[in-house]
Amino acid sequence: MTSTRSTSAPEPPAPDASVHEAPAHDRPAHDPSDHDAAPAREARGHAPSPPGGSDVPPAGPADDARAAATSPPRNGLASPAALALATLALLVLVPYAHPGLWRLRLLTPLPEGKGLVVVPAPAPTASVGETTLAMETTEQTELRQPEEVALPAAAVELMPAAVALEGKPPRPIEDPSGEAMTPFFRALAAVERKAPGSIARITYFGDSIVASDFVTATLRRKLQKRFGDAGHGFMLMANAWPGYFHNDVVRLAGPGWQVSRVVGPFAKDGLYGLGGVSFRSQGAGVFSRFATAETGTYGRAVSRFAVDYLKHPEGGRMEVKIDGETREMIDTRADQAASAIATYEVPDGPHALEVRAHGPGVRAFGVWMERDTPGVVLDAIGIQGCRIRFLDKSDDAHFAEQLRARSPSLTVFQYGMNESEDGELFPLDQVESTMKAVLDQVRAALPGSSCLLVGPMDRADKKGEVYRSRPVIPKLAAIQRRVAAQVGCGYFDTFGAMGGSGSMGIWVQRGLGGADLAHPSGAGAEVIGRWLYLALMEAYEGWKASAPRP
Repeated sequence: MTSTRSTSAPEPPAPDASVHEAPAHDRPAHDPSDHDAAPAREARGHAPSPPGGSDVPPAGPADDARAAATSPPRNGLASPAALALATLALLVLVPYAHPGLWRLRLLTPLPEGKGLVVVPAPAPTASVGETTLAMETTEQTELRQPEEVALPAAAVELMPAAVALEGKPPRPIEDPSGEAMTPFFRALAAVERKAPGSIARITYFGDSIVASDFVTATLRRKLQKRFGDAGHGFMLMANAWPGYFHNDVVRLAGPGWQVSRVVGPFAKDGLYGLGGVSFRSQGAGVFSRFATAETGTYGRAVSRFAVDYLKHPEGGRMEVKIDGETREMIDTRADQAASAIATYEVPDGPHALEVRAHGPGVRAFGVWMERDTPGVVLDAIGIQGCRIRFLDKSDDAHFAEQLRARSPSLTVFQYGMNESEDGELFPLDQVESTMKAVLDQVRAALPGSSCLLVGPMDRADKKGEVYRSRPVIPKLAAIQRRVAAQVGCGYFDTFGAMGGSGSMGIWVQRGLGGADLAHPSGAGAEVIGRWLYLALMEAYEGWKASAPRP
């Protein structure tokens, strides 16, 4: 398919909304103390000319002495400059005496990340190359999402009773065609019948919410609880971002991987694998390790590992170990660049796989874990800072090949947070056209698969004690709903389910929204994951009631 990379409008900056530090362009463009400079300069002005004009002779030393002896002491507080300062102070303080004048308060601290003058940031310079991951990938136990998340009491009051009891979702899956979800539901039905070899795979793309395996962990667990645990799915070779995490699996990696990403720096050849990140070893000893979970209900067994890597002219040698024993030594050097997948079968149970470079040039994308048992697998493909159009940074043929290698029954796309960061600096008509182009590309690669768009969450800004939704959010939701219908995907209205405009402020106050007013809290992610599960199951039961028996 022809690439859809657009040059008609400059890309706005691509900071991820999950980074809570204020962007440089949102900081004050000048010091508020400058407001106090003018009165000070006025007080330092020249003294007024004496009365009488030029006919008055200049005073001599004797006159000055007599004046000093006979005149009363002069009060500096009654000078015009002092009166001006007092008037200014009064004008500054009046708004603090009346709550209705809060907008006129000059000395109130601005919310974090907000400046007095907001200047649009310049378009970024696209860089091609790599960046080195100096950090190690550790277990990050502090990021684990509990299997059972207790909602705050205030949040329970907010949630409809039916939702709290795992009943009816607040919004259904919208499917004008009536056929968008059929391939996925057929796969679920086969799994439910325990048909041999049946697996319902979900490949779930998204931004930082998915990168942290927040909503996706809840959805994966609930589907696996009902239909069976068929494995964890795809994971990147290492943490391409500090917040990248996966529940119900053990992941470790040492430093020394260099990365190119669809959010930059870009790979010259556009080859990023399924997860949007290409990893290349700097030298011998660079490793990544993937293992089944040691605690909990999910992820305790695996029967198949698959290593997704690249053969290429500068390729090096990599060793694959399973449970500490060498399974294969792979030479990744080849005349032409080409994707490759090495698959390793193991007895169903707890296992660990390690990929270790024996020199520079090993280029790999990730590993997936599955089981030979009917059930559900969910790949959480989270890319921090990503917009859906960034998926088109990948070479079209390569991306299609990677999708077909996974062969998902359902592809899900949850974007909008970073598009809302852009506002309308990137024109909304191009947001729509590039989104449609990416989805058309995925649909062409997977003609027998279902697809679902999960609409954007509400996002707010806070002024004083007032939360206001960003005006672009309902526009983005409308675009996603329209594109989903055009390309034949289902749509879930997250914005409407939350309560529409103004809902993020309520979510934050009830413990469901993050402090950045953009992300959900852990409890909020649990709620959205639960809603998605309920909406999918409602649609699935409706399909079963109307579908002919196999």
